Parts: sequence; C-alpha cells; structure tokens
Amino acid sequence: QVQLVESGGGLVQAGGSLRLSCAASGRTFSSYAMGWFRQAPGKEREFVAAISQRSFSFSYADSVKGRFTISRDNALNTVYLQMNSLKPEDTAVYYCAADPSYRAYAVRYAHWGQGTQVTVSS
Repeated sequence: QVQLVESGGGLVQAGGSLRLSCAASGRTFSSYAMGWFRQAPGKEREFVAAISQRSFSFSYADSVKGRFTISRDNALNTVYLQMNSLKPEDTAVYYCAADPSYRAYAVRYAHWGQGTQVTVSS
C-alpha cells in the first residue's frame, strides 16, 4: 500500500508556470507507475500525464502536450508535474495516482492522493 500527498498548487496568471509534487510513502515507490489527473468543477476527472516505474515511458493528454512535463525521483519517492504556459482551462484540482503497472493513457489506478488546487487567472 502507498499513500500519496500532493503539493505545489496555487494561483497563477495565464502564461505562468507551476510545479506540482506528489510525495509517496513506503519503500516500494519505484515499483509503481505514476499518473497525474485533474478535475474541474462540474466535470469528470481526466487524465493528464503518466510515467513508468523507471521513467522509460511517458504519456500525455493532448490538451497538455508540449506544455506539461511529468518526471519522478525514485530516491525521493516523489513524482512531479511541471506545468508551463498555463491557461485558464487548466484550472482544476490535480491528483496524483499510483499503480503497479504502467499503461499509456490508463485511467484506473490503485491508489490516489487527495489533490491540490491549481487556479489560473485570465
């Protein structure tokens, strides 16, 4: 079992940048694929990005491709989401998730964090 805690959210103007972090508990972090998701008010949760256990593979939603970068540091039990060129449409609660297997664009994950709010102003 792994517990996830997101941080780094906040208020930023359009065009700005923000880096989210997700800290995982336990000593088996490197065995999990990690993903980022987001949910805007009144909308369903959507896939944002994913990274495989050893950072060999990556996947991104079309809406964030070229602007967001997912990375991880297994020594720190942390996964990151670097968000550049932010748009008001990026406003949402961002969640990190962990799963024993990596699948590009997968939406079902075994473990979820509580989320961190990202607000992008016009």
